[in-house]
This record gives sequence, C-alpha cells and structure tokens, in this order.
Amino acid sequence: MAMEMRLPVARKPLSESLGRESKKHLVVPGDTITTDTGFMRGHGTYMGEEKLIASVAGSVERVNKLICVKALKTRYNGEVGDIVVGRITEVQQKRWKVETNSRLDSVLLLSSMNLPGGELVRLGQGVLVQVSPSLVKRQKTHFHDLPCGASVILGNNGFIWIYPTPEHKEEDAGGFTANLEPVSLADREVISRLRNCIVSLVTQRMMLYDTSILYCYEASLPHQIKDILKPEIMEEIVMETRQRLLEQEG
Repeated sequence: MAMEMRLPVARKPLSESLGRESKKHLVVPGDTITTDTGFMRGHGTYMGEEKLIASVAGSVERVNKLICVKALKTRYNGEVGDIVVGRITEVQQKRWKVETNSRLDSVLLLSSMNLPGGELVRLGQGVLVQVSPSLVKRQKTHFHDLPCGASVILGNNGFIWIYPTPEHKEEDAGGFTANLEPVSLADREVISRLRNCIVSLVTQRMMLYDTSILYCYEASLPHQIKDILKPEIMEEIVMETRQRLLEQEG
C-alpha cells in the first residue's frame, strides 16, 4: 500500500498589512454587534434591549450607518439581474425545473424565455464547481475569458462553470454552444488547475472574481495539479494571491 509522508515546512512570514486584512469581525447568533443606537439594522441582525444583535453566523459589514451580517454559508436568494448557472433536473412540456443552489428548485417557463437568438442554448464541455454564493463577488460581468486558455462563468448562485475558451463565438447563441468535441489534454489540465485553485480560494474564504482566480492560477504553476489541494501548498498559493491583490489595491 502506497503511503505519502510529508515533513513540516517553514511558513513564509505574513506581512503586517496582510495580517490586518485577514482579520474580520466575525459573529455568531446572539452576539452583540454594537450598543450604538445610531446604526440601522440590516440583514442578519435584530434589535434587542437597545443593542444590535447578530441573527446568523458570519462577518459584520458596515456601509455608512447600515450594519449587516454576511453569512459564511448560505443558500442562494435570487435578485433581478443575477447571472445564474443551473442544472436541469426535470423536463416538462411547458417548463423545466432547474437546480440553482437555492432552497427549492427554480422553474424555467419555456414561454417566457428571452435569450439571444430566441432559443435556449446549453453549455458544452466543462466542469461545474459549487461554492457558497456569499464568496462570488458581484461585478459588471461574470463571463471571463482568462489568458490561461480557459473561461469561467461565475454564477451569482455559487455555481461556477469552467470550460475551454472557444476559438469562435456564435453571437446568435450568446457565445455559448453545446460543443461536444473531445477536449485536448492541455485544455483539461488548465481546467483542472483552475478548479483546484477555486477550491483553494474557497477553503481560505477568499472572494472569487476574475483577478483573484487568475492570480491563484499563476501562483500554482510551480506545483503539480494534484498537489494544489495539499494543505501547506494551498495555504502558500492563497497567501501569495492575497498579497498580490493587496499590492494591486495599493
């Protein structure tokens, strides 16, 4: 029986700015967030005995006078304009049931679809990664062609689709066609590396967006794909990613 043994390794020193960035105000249900009555109550909070108290476990976020608690793990609650990646679970004559990482399956009425070209298109070859919706950063676009040769769709619902970047996009199909041609070994390796990088970022509770994923991918290049999910390597590449993001922000 094969057995793998790993010896302790020295961790890279954590920069002072990185350490400050990693510290968040985490709370659990029942924790007092503030006794200042000048703040407004947001999601995940309630008032009790003139104190603002957390109703869910998560990190405290403040926007001006509004305080809310962003849950560490949550199901998807849809909003108008969201980009959603779904999996069809049931096909009926007039509607389809779609798994969207929410509490209940969503319903897609075929009569109300308004897609490019007037028809429904499905995603072709690729890999689906499921994460917490709270870790997907909201941006103007959630469709990204990465310079490494693969593309990602970052669904607001926590479903992430990774696929080979097509050479030619069909505008009538919104850029996505059901290409069932075999995927080359090189493309499969890039997709697998991206998948493990996303899992690493999620494990370290980092927000997912095109830049963080690309930086993590580049940090992982010195390592083999199968080694990325080893705890010490995962911590190393995520720490390097976080440092680069902080340097970019200035």
